[in-house]
Amino acid sequence: MSRRVSWEGVFPAVTTQFHDDLSLDINATAKVMDGLIRDGVSGLIVCGSVGENTSLERKEKVAIMETAKSVAAGRVPVLCGIAEFTTAFAVETAKEAARVGIDGVMVMPALVYSSKPHETAAHFRAVASATDLPVMLYNNPPIYKNDVTPDILASLADVETVVCFKDSSGDTRRFIDTRNMVGDRFVLFAGLDDVIVESVAMGAVGWVSGMSNAFPREGETLFRLAKAGRLAEAMPLYEWFMPLLHLDARPDLVQCIKLCEHIMGRGTALTRPPRLALLPQEKAEVEAMMVKALKNRPQLPDVGLKAA
Repeated sequence: MSRRVSWEGVFPAVTTQFHDDLSLDINATAKVMDGLIRDGVSGLIVCGSVGENTSLERKEKVAIMETAKSVAAGRVPVLCGIAEFTTAFAVETAKEAARVGIDGVMVMPALVYSSKPHETAAHFRAVASATDLPVMLYNNPPIYKNDVTPDILASLADVETVVCFKDSSGDTRRFIDTRNMVGDRFVLFAGLDDVIVESVAMGAVGWVSGMSNAFPREGETLFRLAKAGRLAEAMPLYEWFMPLLHLDARPDLVQCIKLCEHIMGRGTALTRPPRLALLPQEKAEVEAMMVKALKNRPQLPDVGLKAA
């Protein structure tokens, strides 16, 4: 038994904006959110990895949630990432999200601690059981070191609030393995930019995207083409996009995505330590990629996006 949600399409992992002194710039963050919605994305994920969750204080996370709810104003679903060191802290954040009234939470494994499979499952079960909000479970073993395997996911099928699984392992076979175990029990989301077309082919109905912060219309168009099976139209766009999508798989993905977003006039490149600005050579490489991408920016096929 689970509740059903209508989450599908591109949900950018929204960046958090900072002033020059690295204090939270809530107005600039609101502007980023509104710009993404106006450009046709299907939902927002705030306080995710790209949103620098672990560099934010609790009160800042709450402020971002409140702002996202206000900005979205029901136009698209809003989820908040939960990335905490302990299960108790994660439960507290979930309760704050419920109090604010956003549409769901994206729960990461307990950070820092490399847990055994049954501990990973217990963490998710405890957080999901403590909230009435729909829960997306987030697997990103390269970054968070704890692998949420299909076996672990299947063991949580009895938790009513767990409705969605976001996989960033890059192994698209996980979607098939999950369906073979529990059918369509979970809504499946891709979490790694550079396997999005393959993920959709394997059953993903949504995409938590990093690079769609810089190119929301391209991201949503690519997703819709893949979902509709329009591969002849999708592949040229995917090939154009791929060098930038690869940036989402780097350890410094946040700096790369924010730099691209800045170049597009959508936000600043500032990140909070321990994330430091890209080294000059790295920055130049990303800038060169953007110059090439913008020079060859494709005409987008019609997928029913509202006018920009």
